[in-house]
Amino acid sequence: MSAEAADREAATSSRPCTPPQTCWFEFLLEESLLEKHLRKPCPDPAPVQLIVQFLEQASKPSVNEQNQVQPPPDNKRNRILKLLALKVAAHLKWDLDILEKSLSVPVLNMLLNELLCISKVPPGTKHVDMDLATLPPTTAMAVLLYNRWAIRTIVQSSFPVKQAKPGPPQLSVMNQMQQEKELTENILKVVCYDLGAVYFQQGSTNSAVYENAREKFFRTKELIAEIGSLSLHCTIDEKRLAGYCQACDVLVPSSDSTSQQLTPYSQVHICLRSGNYQEVIQIFIEDNLTLSLPVQFRQSVLRELFQKAQQGNEALDEICFKVCACNTVRDILEGRTISVQFNQLFLRPNKEKIDFLLEVCSRSINLEKASESLKGNMAAFLKNVCLGLEDLQYVFMISSHELFITLLKDEERKLLVDQMRKRSPRVNLCIKPVTSFYDIPASASVNIGQLEHQLILSVDPWRIRQILIELHGMTSERQFWTVSNKWEVPSVYSGVILGIKDNLTRDLVYILMAKGLHCSTVKDFSHAKQLFAACLELVTEFSPKLRQVMLNEMLLLDIHTHEAGTGQAGERPPSDLISRVRGYLEMRLPDIPLRQVIAEECVAFMLNWRENEYLTLQVPAFLLQNNPYVKLGQLLAATCKELPGPKESRRTAKDLWEVVVQICSVSSQHKRGNDGRVSLIKQRESTLGIMYRSELLSFIKKLREPLILTIILSLFVKLHNVREDIVNDITAEHISIWPSSIPNLQSVDFEAVAITVKELVRYTLSINPNNHSWLIIQADIYFATNQYSAALHYYLQAGAVCSDFFNKAVPPDVYTDQVAILCQFLREIDYKTAFKSLQEQNSHDAMDSYYDYIWDVTILEYLTYLHHKRGETDKRQIAIKAIGQTELNASNPEEVLQLAAQRRKKKFLQAMAKLYF
Repeated sequence: MSAEAADREAATSSRPCTPPQTCWFEFLLEESLLEKHLRKPCPDPAPVQLIVQFLEQASKPSVNEQNQVQPPPDNKRNRILKLLALKVAAHLKWDLDILEKSLSVPVLNMLLNELLCISKVPPGTKHVDMDLATLPPTTAMAVLLYNRWAIRTIVQSSFPVKQAKPGPPQLSVMNQMQQEKELTENILKVVCYDLGAVYFQQGSTNSAVYENAREKFFRTKELIAEIGSLSLHCTIDEKRLAGYCQACDVLVPSSDSTSQQLTPYSQVHICLRSGNYQEVIQIFIEDNLTLSLPVQFRQSVLRELFQKAQQGNEALDEICFKVCACNTVRDILEGRTISVQFNQLFLRPNKEKIDFLLEVCSRSINLEKASESLKGNMAAFLKNVCLGLEDLQYVFMISSHELFITLLKDEERKLLVDQMRKRSPRVNLCIKPVTSFYDIPASASVNIGQLEHQLILSVDPWRIRQILIELHGMTSERQFWTVSNKWEVPSVYSGVILGIKDNLTRDLVYILMAKGLHCSTVKDFSHAKQLFAACLELVTEFSPKLRQVMLNEMLLLDIHTHEAGTGQAGERPPSDLISRVRGYLEMRLPDIPLRQVIAEECVAFMLNWRENEYLTLQVPAFLLQNNPYVKLGQLLAATCKELPGPKESRRTAKDLWEVVVQICSVSSQHKRGNDGRVSLIKQRESTLGIMYRSELLSFIKKLREPLILTIILSLFVKLHNVREDIVNDITAEHISIWPSSIPNLQSVDFEAVAITVKELVRYTLSINPNNHSWLIIQADIYFATNQYSAALHYYLQAGAVCSDFFNKAVPPDVYTDQVAILCQFLREIDYKTAFKSLQEQNSHDAMDSYYDYIWDVTILEYLTYLHHKRGETDKRQIAIKAIGQTELNASNPEEVLQLAAQRRKKKFLQAMAKLYF
């Protein structure tokens, strides 16, 4: 066999073997094949494809000797093919949903005509002239099925659909379409559900037909109740049927005698037509328990009532409140927020409104069956209503109600009532989005101290505004932005804010921003967003400068929100957030006060989400010159991008190195003392670099992207290793990309570099404690500072995370020649370090218990000599026993020695890991 032939055979044999598709004619040859085929879980071809193939073959025209096209012959072959098609349809239980979805109208028409034929329905017989009661069951079923399909086809054809591109017909039976259209006009009185659908479709042009549709749909419901919704040859979409019934109830109102059978949906429409609004309210209250009406429908009813009330029907104001109260209780029970309409309508509460609200709450919850979640929602709602009431009389109406007493514990009720008693009468604090800040009258009876206390505690922007309005109405001498020393606004903003001439506006802007910044700091992002949004709305009216400030702060808030939420799970930020970050970095608006932290966060955001293309190629030149964080971000992104390239192409790595070296350099200046001597003073925070070292460290601690952090660690490790007095180097990934020396070593603050390395390792391991390269750096640091126990802990942890807890071999690049305790693991065993370690008299590691893990005979021989020299007979015997193991015999084959070494490595590392973890 040639090489090419062998390759072809190998390629053919590697392909997956799929069984060939069964051809249509095979079912003619073997009678039992169809039943076997249909029993398969995924038969190929599928049943509907078989129907098409069988009918297509049975309807092929023939050609006589004169080359004239003749109709398909009525022979045994074609009759069997048609019968096979009927058997497949019977296997599908004559499910019209499946057949209509998969077969074209001509094919399905031909199939059903064959069913009529085999069921002994004479061709050309008008179905309306047939008495179904006198027909055999199979014949009646065939007639009903055909007519149901015809009706469904009419209804479906009335719906607007996108026209498909015409293609070749499936079968040569297109001439039967005209016959099908003629038949449909004579079959509208034979079945209930599909006939009802026809009437409903015709009702748009003849409203009287809706009555017929209603009759058929409700008759269908009765039949379903009698025989069930599922039968062998008929399936009804009960949800769709219910929709038809509801629509017919609205379009064709029933008589009073059948009103008890109407759905709530229909009853509401009838009540709205007749103006019986009280009945609508009762239906809504009952629906709060049954939850049968859609929330959108209930809201549409309220909107309709609002429109009528706005047209001058003042009598509907009370009805609007009651319907709104019903909807609000439904909302809070299902966990939705209170609507703005309810807050507006409840702005001026009275006894009647509170009585009705309590009635709705009581009738909307079954305390015996309600879940704890429902009870909690209702209790929270009643508490919030109390807190928003000014009149204590109304508070006591709620707090003394049976529902309130049942839902709240004694301690909760007592605490709430005591809190309300201590309050003086004050302005209503319900949420009310008003357009003017000055439309709430002041109340002289309010205690200023109490209002200031509420001002400190509140994080609701509208409530803060109302309290400030009242405070300014009581005194014009106080600056209320100074009430709390916890309210801090960045100095770059405070000058602009405190320059606002209107005292109320100044206080409001300052407090909203201070509270928003505080909420963001404590990660209460939802309240921070509300406070910032209110502040943005306020300053937009008079200060473009402050408007841009608030937009910048909201960008920072959105970054924090994403990073603390879905970003932690690795979900990329939305594209509009990335665009806003770019827009901020490229912004060139004069006189806009900017916080440096926003630029830091934006650059860190782009690095964390690997927007390296933008930072390396698209960032504007002026940004690189004016923004040090953008410059640093560009160098980091470019260095990562160049990593796969050859060493000589890593120009960006050298640029990044020089920038960091400058940041870590010491600026020196000469100073003459009182005695006339000149001394050299070194300043730790150098002004030579693009930023201070502390600023660099703060920026790095905003990064989370592993490769970026590895590059930064690698750079600082290299910088640490170039000092002249270094004894033990620290290892790191990609360390070869950095320059090997510094022209002026004395200018670098190596003490600060060492501190920075330790801080960076501590931070990176907090991000990912299972990164083996970061663990090795931490171990090397401990080793270099003679903290051998801690070093061993991290060396073992690094090996464990990359070897499935030492069940696999540790990669050779993980353990370097600095692991003195693990000196046997080196490619060339470091006997000098091993012997030096074994000579230590102050060792407390019970080394003799680990002699079984030593596989190097030289080390064991040295141990024997050492114990003999010290007079340690027992330990000497243990060492001799370890040497005497047959698998360590130097005469053994190399494979045996390697196997012994690997087995001892694994056991030793696992024992160390158990000891140190």
